[in-house]
Amino acid sequence: MKYFPASELIINADGSVFHLHLRPEQLADKVILVGDPARVDMVASYFDSKECDVSNREFHTITGMYAGKRITVVSHGIGTDNIDIVLNELDALANIDFTTRTERPSLRRLTLVRIGTSGGLQPHVPIGTYVVAEKSIGFDGVINFYAGRDAVCDLAFEQAFCEAVGWRRQWAAPYVVDADAELVARIDTGDMVRGVTISANGFYGPQGRELRVPLADPDLNRKIETFAHDGRVVTNYEMESSALAGLARLMGHRAMTVCCIIANRLAGEANVGYKGSIEGLIEKVLQRI
Repeated sequence: MKYFPASELIINADGSVFHLHLRPEQLADKVILVGDPARVDMVASYFDSKECDVSNREFHTITGMYAGKRITVVSHGIGTDNIDIVLNELDALANIDFTTRTERPSLRRLTLVRIGTSGGLQPHVPIGTYVVAEKSIGFDGVINFYAGRDAVCDLAFEQAFCEAVGWRRQWAAPYVVDADAELVARIDTGDMVRGVTISANGFYGPQGRELRVPLADPDLNRKIETFAHDGRVVTNYEMESSALAGLARLMGHRAMTVCCIIANRLAGEANVGYKGSIEGLIEKVLQRI
């Protein structure tokens, strides 16, 4: 039986996991993930009751009941590096006995839905569209540090993408992961767009935004917009879906991301007053998760 020493799994004095400050009994099987800690309160405002409210750094968690379902909503901050922390700690809460520091004999499988905001890259995903990341391309390299990476990735898609955009050797090797198909079908009942989402490892240069420092490849976005493989095109940019999908697959959980498009890179437009659109997406996810 695998043992996890204190250096690998840090448990706080109150029995909570290191970053999230959650105890195992505070985690529901259904989990909604959001980037902004304040958005946790927005999601939880729909709950019929709340049993815990925990905050540490950018990680804010509320567990409660919604329409007879026990749900945990967690903020993860920005970036796949934070997803690496959150997914590992959620999995530890579910599948490691904190008393013995050993793996539990049977897998507790979590259902994880990330609600985010995103920038669209195609004409058919204008501002206000809800886009499901049916397939995610990770620019960050996080999954490449885990054994079994190739088994959960679409290797043919990776190769085609790298060849089409002229991927540079200085950049982290991209990976391509599918969301859980059953969960996608549950959340998208025909009122969302299913697409290919890029998880960039930055908001500016890695997404083709140029301010004072020039880009290594100013044509990268154009090449991404025109790329197609097996009838699929890249629909949008965000910063977390690839690590969520990849780590969940490696750990045996169900996961997906759905984003509200708040900017269209082709049109050069953005909507900073997107609260109403996000609230509509939250309601759909709560009803369907």
